[in-house]
Amino acid sequence: MLVRPMTPDDWQQVASVYREGIATGNATFETDVPSWEDWNAGHLTTARLVAAEDEGLLGWAALSPVSDRCTYGGVAEASVYVAASARGRGVGRALLEETIRVSEEAGIWTLQGGVFPENEASLALLARCGFRAVGIRERLGSMDGRWRDVVLLERRSPVVGA
Repeated sequence: MLVRPMTPDDWQQVASVYREGIATGNATFETDVPSWEDWNAGHLTTARLVAAEDEGLLGWAALSPVSDRCTYGGVAEASVYVAASARGRGVGRALLEETIRVSEEAGIWTLQGGVFPENEASLALLARCGFRAVGIRERLGSMDGRWRDVVLLERRSPVVGA
């Protein structure tokens, strides 16, 4: 497996993995994969990564800004999606560890994530990579007629902003 920067040419496979995550009902409030243009506009250019093997993309990771206020310039939300066929093979961990490394090189001091409590695999991955739960955002949004809680997690860099 090779973790490398994402390119626009990867979008169709990235979108496919994203669609699989959406279909689980436990990965995101999103109900449809956005267009490349919308996705591109909503994500930082830093740490856009894919995990690839001969058969194609196994997963992807990207960062989103949490605010456009300059004081939050070193804070980003991390997203990691792994293809259903590649889950349990360390793809998510490889992507998240590289995301952390690249984000720190870019001066990002805090990564955060929002995870549905039912998504135990994502919660475990984030914990293994140094994230801690800072709270539960109760009834944050409604999905399929059901209110959903979101666990807010964060990882403070030990080297940037320390």
